[in-house]
Amino acid sequence: MKKLLCPSMMCADFSNLKKNVEELDQAGSDIFHMDFMDGSFVPNFGMGLQDFELVRSVTDKPVDVHLMIQEPYRYVEKFADLGADIIYIHPEADQQPARTLDAIHQKGKKAGIAINPGTSVEMIQGLLALVDYVMVMTVHPGFSGQQYLEYTYPKIEKFVALSKNSDYKVMVDGAISPKKVIKLSEVGVAGFVLGTSALFGKPETYSETLAKLRK
Repeated sequence: MKKLLCPSMMCADFSNLKKNVEELDQAGSDIFHMDFMDGSFVPNFGMGLQDFELVRSVTDKPVDVHLMIQEPYRYVEKFADLGADIIYIHPEADQQPARTLDAIHQKGKKAGIAINPGTSVEMIQGLLALVDYVMVMTVHPGFSGQQYLEYTYPKIEKFVALSKNSDYKVMVDGAISPKKVIKLSEVGVAGFVLGTSALFGKPETYSETLAKLRK
């Protein structure tokens, strides 16, 4: 099965974002990953609506939004109407995550949950039947450039095992290096959010880097 390579646009060159998106699109990116933060659920602020609108206008590839915000239900309709194909929420940030996931599906979009390093499989197992994607965070959400948290590996294995009886794809996000792509592909991870550890700021072109990762 083809692995999904998903550039994290928070790591892109914002002085020329349109050109970055065009190059990543032509290089064979599968999904454009966009982080949105509120300064409350995580102590940082991410991309803006104008950034999303620009990325959406440049590419026909799927675009996801990772809502690192309190009460994500309030923003489902907004991002769905702007053209998001996949919407991730953090169950810890939502008093009724099942309702929010249902709202995403009602808008005709794919629903995903993002799993913090400290969140156990058991805490959210009841939601797995409601999602299309499970994205395991392998760093603490909110900042790029962190070190990969090795203790998340058993949790990734569990989600992959459970996916065999469900219909969701397991994704990983956070300090994903080429070596991690190899190791986690072998476990059964379906897709990788790629930042500075594997894609951005490298001497090779995006096409060269993504081609190497696909091998």
